[in-house]
Amino acid sequence: MLLCRVSVVSQTLGRWSRRSQRVGGLLCRAAPLSSSRCHGVSAGEGSAQPADTTNSAQGLYRDSVLLPRTDFPMKLTGQKLLDREMEIQQTCGFAELYSWQRERKAKKEFCLHDGPPYANGDPHVGHALNKILKDIRNRFEMLRGRQVHYIPGWDCHGLPIELKALGELGTSGLSPLQIRQKAREFAEKAITRQKAAFQRWGVMADWDQCYFTYDGAYEAAQLKVFQEMHNKGLIYQDYKPVFWSPSSRTALAEAELEYNSEHVSRAIYATFPVTNLPASITKEAAVDKVSVLVWTTQPWTIPANQAVCYMPNAQYSISQRADNSELLLLATERIASVSALLGTGLETLVTFMGSQLEGGVCKHPTIPSKEVPLLPANHVTMAKGTGLVHTAPAHGMEDYSVASQFKLSVECIVDEDGKFTELAGPELQSLSVMSEGTDKVISMLKECGSLVKEEQCVHSYPYDWRTKQPVVIRPSKQWFINTASLKDKAKDVLQKVRVLPESARGSMLAMLDRRTYWCISRQRSWGVPIPVFYHKDTGEPLMNKHTVSHIATLFKEKGSDCWWELPIETLLTSDVLKKSKAGPVSDYVRGEDVLDIWFDSGASWAAVLEEELEEESEEPESRLSWLPAPLRKPLTTESDSRADVYIEGKDQLGGWFQSSLLTSVAARNKAPYKSLVVHGFAVSEKGEKMSKSLGNVVDPDTVINGSKDPSTPAYGADVLRWWVAESNVFSEVQIGPSALNMAKESIAKLRNTLKFLLGNLHGFDPRTQAVDPKEMHYIDQYMLHLLREYSIKVTDAYTEFDAGRVIRLLQAFISRDLSSFYFSIIKDRLYCDPEDSLGRRSCQTALEEILDGVIRSVAPILPHLAEEVYLHAPGHDNDETLFKSGWIKSSSVWRQPGLEEAVEGACAIRDSFLSSIPGKNAALYDLTIAIEPGLLFELMESLQVETTSTSSQLVELMMCAKVNLTSELPRDLPSDSLRSHGKFLINLEGGMIREDSAYSIAVMPTAAARCPRCRRFTSQTTDCLCPRCQTVLSQTQ
Repeated sequence: MLLCRVSVVSQTLGRWSRRSQRVGGLLCRAAPLSSSRCHGVSAGEGSAQPADTTNSAQGLYRDSVLLPRTDFPMKLTGQKLLDREMEIQQTCGFAELYSWQRERKAKKEFCLHDGPPYANGDPHVGHALNKILKDIRNRFEMLRGRQVHYIPGWDCHGLPIELKALGELGTSGLSPLQIRQKAREFAEKAITRQKAAFQRWGVMADWDQCYFTYDGAYEAAQLKVFQEMHNKGLIYQDYKPVFWSPSSRTALAEAELEYNSEHVSRAIYATFPVTNLPASITKEAAVDKVSVLVWTTQPWTIPANQAVCYMPNAQYSISQRADNSELLLLATERIASVSALLGTGLETLVTFMGSQLEGGVCKHPTIPSKEVPLLPANHVTMAKGTGLVHTAPAHGMEDYSVASQFKLSVECIVDEDGKFTELAGPELQSLSVMSEGTDKVISMLKECGSLVKEEQCVHSYPYDWRTKQPVVIRPSKQWFINTASLKDKAKDVLQKVRVLPESARGSMLAMLDRRTYWCISRQRSWGVPIPVFYHKDTGEPLMNKHTVSHIATLFKEKGSDCWWELPIETLLTSDVLKKSKAGPVSDYVRGEDVLDIWFDSGASWAAVLEEELEEESEEPESRLSWLPAPLRKPLTTESDSRADVYIEGKDQLGGWFQSSLLTSVAARNKAPYKSLVVHGFAVSEKGEKMSKSLGNVVDPDTVINGSKDPSTPAYGADVLRWWVAESNVFSEVQIGPSALNMAKESIAKLRNTLKFLLGNLHGFDPRTQAVDPKEMHYIDQYMLHLLREYSIKVTDAYTEFDAGRVIRLLQAFISRDLSSFYFSIIKDRLYCDPEDSLGRRSCQTALEEILDGVIRSVAPILPHLAEEVYLHAPGHDNDETLFKSGWIKSSSVWRQPGLEEAVEGACAIRDSFLSSIPGKNAALYDLTIAIEPGLLFELMESLQVETTSTSSQLVELMMCAKVNLTSELPRDLPSDSLRSHGKFLINLEGGMIREDSAYSIAVMPTAAARCPRCRRFTSQTTDCLCPRCQTVLSQTQ
């Protein structure tokens, strides 16, 4: 119910006074209403009937009552629901809507660039969350009159597709072209299934014109970005440690890792005997046979050790074990923890600064002939271990940095399968480093007396995101992007991007900080070949703007299969060799690596947003030459070809968001997006990650179409869309039977309201029968005022990507402003007034605007329901669809804060009235309202001219039998009358004029009889019609 609310009145006090003088009241005084509310009408929609047709006398008037009439079904379930949604898609042209809006004229464009889902499986609820979230925003922007630029795409390359396509066959005996053919076929089938699901969900796009990362034109655009970055020196080849997946036999980038927080490692404490302790330490204490104590969670890396690192500005000590007198060198800060771990005391003999260890040398525990230097390093911490770090440059990123600084060897002792090579020695050769290799190293340390302690360590460890197997770090000759030189500019650019939620910005900035280089080469067949040639004798790479540009042209014409199909003479022509100042083609072989799929998708801005790089001479439209002309128009937004927004899951902070940013900043010095929206993951109702083993996977196809199990009914696409919209998408999004049933019930309640609105608009054509707002009843004008406020709030919520707030606003508007307030007041006027009366047409005018505003406000979320309602709604041509007719059409004329004061002042009085008769029918009572002369009295006079009335607008608002409006309560009130008092704050001109107006009420049972037609207590006797009903029937006879 609308209670007393303080509002700001826009008119000046002088205007209020002039109006009062002109018409004798604060607002234009209303003509008396010929109705009030029907007795017994509930707050629900469509449930009340003013006449009891079972009563013979009242049944006589049944046909004279204008009850709601509509063929709009209140409920659709099962196959009827599914058939209706598909019928709506066909009838209302869902498939053609995107092309239609691209061809229409629009002043502004809205570009939502689609992050390509991976083409390796069936559609899942994660897809539904992402695609529907995007579609809600696209439909909203289209309704607002903007030209939406949205081209769906798919990420089609990569190891997961290759593995699934080949299955148990593996790559054995297959040529790269055979592998690529099978992978392409697999991806195409997955795309077909996913595309069909996206269409069924009602996602607006031209589904015949999508982008695919395996398309030749796309690959050519990608190589243009690659060329630009290579020309700037940002792409280089090097031999350095990378994340390597033995299970996939390829290098991985950070974005291709997932961290298993429950990984268990065999952590060890081991000693390295010191052979040369600096004199600055030995002169302070006579110590002999000292060993440094190190800790590592990767014992298999010990054979590759090249140094032990210390923190220069930390304190270190030589301590003696109480149990065996062994002398251990470790950080002073770690002595207590290590002592507790070893279960023995550690007596400190000498303490010194880490910087004094400079020049110290140790002996390798398992390779006695090998000397190991003690070196300073910034990455040493005191959080765990001993404060001394075992350093294997070939198998650690920070270790490699130390090696680069001190010119240490970076020999790799692990092969592509994750097994020790012969460089590790005969005892370790061919053993898997993560299993039996670790066992053997620990055994070797034990045999030589260097193993001090072994323990189980549960910690976070990187896994291959596709095979779910642990990775190792090993050096390999790969192609890299120098992200260290890019990240400062990337971070600066990111600060200018709007990020929702804001907390995601910090996460992305931190990820950029940690990324010094990006390994972009992969040792697979299914991908975009790195366009490089190698000299047969020297191994030197040949790659420049001439070679890459030529390959890009070939890819655009023939696709990247030509890298394997064409002879090298066609790939590396004499003209290209001449421009490259290279030797004969016979000196070269083509490279075998492909690009990281994150580089594939990260270059999508270049292919889809249609801006050519500065050196490109072809027309912008040629970038997506496979698209029809209307869809090929370059972006015009600020003429910078940035997307308005990228919307993806939080895993893309280190993935597509980042790869897109880095490539765009590298190639054109700006971000590819103006805004980022980062949503959470879909999880079970218990908040668990979905897993087939747990049996909690929710299939969107089953959600829509149901299953044979009666507990999983067919919900239809709109329920799935409501679930997305209602969820807090910035956190993990729960889905399950409870969430889906709640969505279903919410839509059912909405349908009930819409049915009531449609039913009461039967026979009404707003094009010819609408009432001018100035002539409408005040309560109807007030509802238009509320509708305008609602539309503004809804528009703001959509703009903020907050569809959940849209739903909350919708539900509040329906339950509070409509069902519990307006509908309960107007039913008598709708049902019992003359069909063409001003009062009834005024009400229908408001109802039609409310219906139109409500369905447009929810249309981006529930397009099927919105179009279904629009087919039944009056006021438009039969072939017109909602989505082609624009956004909510609220008028500034509807904003009437002065009117708001009048109605809400009356509502405050009504609230006092209803509180005095709790649980009783207001229609059984007469109400006397006493207000001292002032603004509130004049406001109430505008709703009731007469001192006493049974048919004024004030009576309608009070829902009582009769209202007496006076300046003070009569002294002769009956002793059984109920009295109460209250105040209403009138606030004019933003608080410049405030009047806290007091009022008193007296409530008495009415002496009037109930009218047999309208059931209001306004008749003289029970068998006599009230004056209003007599007039109505006399006019219809």
